[in-house]
Amino acid sequence: MKPENRFYQIIDDFRNPYARDRDRIIHSGSFRKLEYKTQVFLNQEGDFFRTRLTHSIEVSQIARSITSHLGLNESLAEAIALSHDLGHTPFGHIGGDTLDESLKNDGYANGFEHNFQSFRVVSSLEKRYNGFNGLNLTFATLEGILKHSYPYKKSFLPPIIHEQFNLDTHPSIEAMVVDRADEIAYVTHDIDDGINSGLITFDDLKESQLIQEILNKVNEEGVLEQEEEIFRYRFVSHLINHLVYSLIEYSKEKVDNSKILCATIESKTKLPVGFDLKLESEIKKLKKLLFTKLYQHKDIMIKMYAGKQAIKGLYNGLKEEPKMMPSFYRSQLDSKNKHRVIADYIASMSDRHALSFYNEMYGKL
Repeated sequence: MKPENRFYQIIDDFRNPYARDRDRIIHSGSFRKLEYKTQVFLNQEGDFFRTRLTHSIEVSQIARSITSHLGLNESLAEAIALSHDLGHTPFGHIGGDTLDESLKNDGYANGFEHNFQSFRVVSSLEKRYNGFNGLNLTFATLEGILKHSYPYKKSFLPPIIHEQFNLDTHPSIEAMVVDRADEIAYVTHDIDDGINSGLITFDDLKESQLIQEILNKVNEEGVLEQEEEIFRYRFVSHLINHLVYSLIEYSKEKVDNSKILCATIESKTKLPVGFDLKLESEIKKLKKLLFTKLYQHKDIMIKMYAGKQAIKGLYNGLKEEPKMMPSFYRSQLDSKNKHRVIADYIASMSDRHALSFYNEMYGKL
């Protein structure tokens, strides 16, 4: 199938195929719900902190900048970036892990995985057309969402997925850019949110050589660390610029931008998009540092534990009484597995919807 083709026929309009994908994603209900889904800090923590929506927008901006500079298809990267987190549950990764554990404990070995859930959202769970389910996105956009993380072959993927998308191949280079833009976005904005929240300080991160290098750039501007807000903004700006320019410099001679390459590059082939070995190593060290200092901070762990209990409670309550689900999901119980329908409903919830529903069931959490 050609990258721009769809599984269902479409009448041409004034937009290019990938811009049309982007518009369909932006106007979907699942995209709007990202506004109230956790990135690291629960949505109720304050207006400043990133949510899945603001994260997706930041990933899109970074991916568009990179693809534009590399001569790739900017609209394709934008569509993949805006949709890559549509399958996330409430309460961030802990919500998905808890839903996965709950399904597996009930004997459903395929469990739950947010990347594949994002694919399912745009290919089947969103209902916008009379004759079929899903948003009818192009092959290239669907492939980019499906193959967001390596390895692409996973035990829970049905055989038809391999038949349609060839999991032995890399996705488009635009999708590879989105994957790295995702990494750049969450590393930089998690530092920003973490420092703004007071959970971590720049001193906590100074054992990272990369952080030291960026702090030096801010200091060279004459911005004092005591000027907390402007110092933090300048730091984030320099870190994003450093990573973006480094990625472009490493990748510019390696990418083929003559056409959109879908399901053609062998998955064992080294990715043409990335950073040099030294910077890759520094990024890994920084992510490990963030995991220890921020993601496992007691204040974060308390909130995540509360989220975990909410997911468990919702799952068990709906399993016992599935009639508590809205009619859209109840209507699926005759044709689909009950546990999967419940998981789809919970995954679709925003944080505040999940907490409100949990409190209706069990009393205030």
